[in-house]
Amino acid sequence: MVEEGTVPEVRPSTPTGVVALVRLASLVIDPDGCIAYWNRPAEELFGHRSDAVFGRSAAGLLPVHETRPGATAPGRDIDALDLLDDRTATAGCWVGSMPVTDREDRVRDVLWWAYRMVEPAGRSLLVLAADARPLRGGPRLALGSRLLPYAAVPPVGGPLRIAAALCEPGGHLAPGIATRLAAVLPRTGEERRERLLRQIRAAGVPALRVDGAAALPVLPYEPPEATGSRVAAGVGRRYPTAQQRVTRAMHTLPQDGRVTPAPPQAGGTIGLRMVVPSNPLPSPRGAGLAGALEAAASVLTASSTGATRGPAHLLPLLNTGPGGEQFALLNEAGGKVGTTLDLDTTARELCRVLVPRVTDFACVDLLDGLIADAELPDERPDDRTMLRRVAVAHSDVAGRWDHVLTEGSLQVMPRSIPPGLALQSNQPVLVPVVDSELAEDYAAALGSPGLVPLVSGCSMLVLPLAARGTVLGILKLLRLPDRASFDEGDAATLRELAARAALSLDNARLHRAESKVATTLQRSMIPTRPPRIPGVLVAHRYMPGNRRAQVGGDWFDAVQLPGSRVALVVGDVMGHGLHSAAAMGRFRTAVQTLAALDLPPGQLLRHLDNLAHRLGDDHLATCLYAVYDPIGRTCTLANAGHVPPVLVHPDGRSELLDLPEGAPIGVGGVPFVATEIKVEDGSMLVLCTDGLVEVRGGDIGDGLAALCGNLIDPRRTPEEACDTVLARLHSDDRKDDVALLVARFDGVAPQDVVTWRLRLDSTEVARARALVRDQLAAWRLDGLSDTAQLLVSELVTNALRVARDSVQLQLIQVDKLLVEVSDDDHNLPSLEPSGHLDEDGRGLSLVSQLSSRWGTARKAVGKVVWFELPLPHRP
Repeated sequence: MVEEGTVPEVRPSTPTGVVALVRLASLVIDPDGCIAYWNRPAEELFGHRSDAVFGRSAAGLLPVHETRPGATAPGRDIDALDLLDDRTATAGCWVGSMPVTDREDRVRDVLWWAYRMVEPAGRSLLVLAADARPLRGGPRLALGSRLLPYAAVPPVGGPLRIAAALCEPGGHLAPGIATRLAAVLPRTGEERRERLLRQIRAAGVPALRVDGAAALPVLPYEPPEATGSRVAAGVGRRYPTAQQRVTRAMHTLPQDGRVTPAPPQAGGTIGLRMVVPSNPLPSPRGAGLAGALEAAASVLTASSTGATRGPAHLLPLLNTGPGGEQFALLNEAGGKVGTTLDLDTTARELCRVLVPRVTDFACVDLLDGLIADAELPDERPDDRTMLRRVAVAHSDVAGRWDHVLTEGSLQVMPRSIPPGLALQSNQPVLVPVVDSELAEDYAAALGSPGLVPLVSGCSMLVLPLAARGTVLGILKLLRLPDRASFDEGDAATLRELAARAALSLDNARLHRAESKVATTLQRSMIPTRPPRIPGVLVAHRYMPGNRRAQVGGDWFDAVQLPGSRVALVVGDVMGHGLHSAAAMGRFRTAVQTLAALDLPPGQLLRHLDNLAHRLGDDHLATCLYAVYDPIGRTCTLANAGHVPPVLVHPDGRSELLDLPEGAPIGVGGVPFVATEIKVEDGSMLVLCTDGLVEVRGGDIGDGLAALCGNLIDPRRTPEEACDTVLARLHSDDRKDDVALLVARFDGVAPQDVVTWRLRLDSTEVARARALVRDQLAAWRLDGLSDTAQLLVSELVTNALRVARDSVQLQLIQVDKLLVEVSDDDHNLPSLEPSGHLDEDGRGLSLVSQLSSRWGTARKAVGKVVWFELPLPHRP
């Protein structure tokens, strides 16, 4: 569930000198609503790569995963970043817990710290986030320069209660806390960084509240860079190079052509375990350790005649059991791996089968691009290929695996280390014993020096995961020194197991790709965020009848019209599945286009009916179209065979509106009659499809009666009304799609609207400027006066040139300043390029550059040109 509330609780506390080190994802949304910054931890947490999201709209990027208690229906289809933008609009900051769905449709339990930032270019949004799941086992603490685990053993009674909080705004902090937060801010100039840090400190530095105790300041945790190891892995080290170690191993080659590891000596190494043919060993294809490992992988499957031999050549049994153990393992894996079509579950099942029976550590790393992209990559993996860790399992050895990369982390595997070679050559790589030098090379390549003592002395086996001719990733196994090392028999059996598991992983990948296609189709056809329209508050829900396809023929929409009016639409294409979804997409696009022409409801349905005939006889749909005027407090509705709407009055009475029913869209020959009703402020209009009110074994009237039975409390929000309706009327056994739209009519206060009619006289331009100046002064919006006067002057001048009867000027003050200039000419103006010396054609260019939004629309008679200006911030 989303934790409600906009202002976080702040408890003054004296600094303890202890801070929580957290892997902080950081992102910035610019004033235009686009992603301006996305750091590496954000890539790991949410799955989206920085280069894929930079510059794109933040809307729809991170859907909120919300399930209502006691209900079987899904929660709101809204976006987390949109929600954070709303919650910080007034309070300036918000903290809390909110689960979201990442790029691979996995649910992430996330802690959030969101800050509204005031910058010269406008208001941006800084969002910090952390994965709550590992924190509930005990966050890392920093006391001075030492890292201490918060809980050495799991807490009694379950996971820790971790909550996002803020330190006291502007309060005293331990030295360096605010400054170290700069590590998660965008890399920018010193002046901007200091400005952002001042605003963070003024709002409150991020903190964690553990089991209700005092808030611990949060600092970003980054694994230490392996600078020393990287130097040691280069040329000029004090110990033999990888090529020298391989050359030394070559001197132990017996006459029968079989290599055995050189015995360990003081300062010596233990090399790779290889099975080679009797003919000379092929020369390494690359230099250093990469070439040596590549040679080992290539000879592992080479036969004595030069032909490739399969796993049947490697007959030695697993070290962990008798002769039948390898077959028992394969049989057990066949029953326990791939039980679902979930990619992550399949990977975890594979690791759990192997630990601790076969190995002490197992992890599955898959190509990051392959997980989300439906198409297979054209190029082979290389040193720049990004892998994502999707599953980890290890034995319960306290503190042994602390430095292992966690699930979701991103990494590259160069060819110079065993995992990289296995990935790029599509061959298993076996290292019987990892010596200290190879351990340093391995840790340096992964950028984590803490891995050196972890892998030193272990036995390593890396197996490629390939299916249908494509390398998906790698399976990496480690045995601790107290167990027998991996050998060629282990490699043969586990290679067969990895091949079978890879097929299961690829099936899960294909299923995920298919589901993402359906989900993408649904999100592109159904709005995910209700529009912000003055005078009306809108909420909606959609639940497909086909859970697998996730799309259907029901749709809904809310379209803003000139004069702060709003068009509300609900429709239902007959049928189910993708065919109905495709028809629904056409109808929804057509309704949006016709609504932009500001046609009366009856005429709009007539044009939609004509379109259905052109599309074909099989396109039948019901539709309800309503237009609400928040200034006149009226609602005009037209119905095309759809379920009638319910009007909830401010006193709680519910009324089923009696509208001319009409015929479904596509039937033809039936008129569509519009009905206008008066609505009071605080009323609610409920529009739905028949899937909500149809009752199995009963009449649709029973469902409508239940909907009218004082089910909705007008004092609650439309979001809460949607939840109430679904909880009472919807059930999982219903097979039809459900679309629900609830709108609360609040109207626009009369004192916030002013309208003037202008004569067809050039002197009216000066009068229009004076009227705007005086009205903005009365509204205490003098800061907008100069810009508004300039733009109004241009639009009124254009209108006077083409109008035949009159020109109308209207100002509306809501959450923005909306200015509309209307005339009786139906030709819409267009933005044309103008030269430096041109005297005409600059009006719309000025409007486009100086306003936040602008547009044109046809009316029943004539047209309207409008623009918006943001209201200045008032403390």
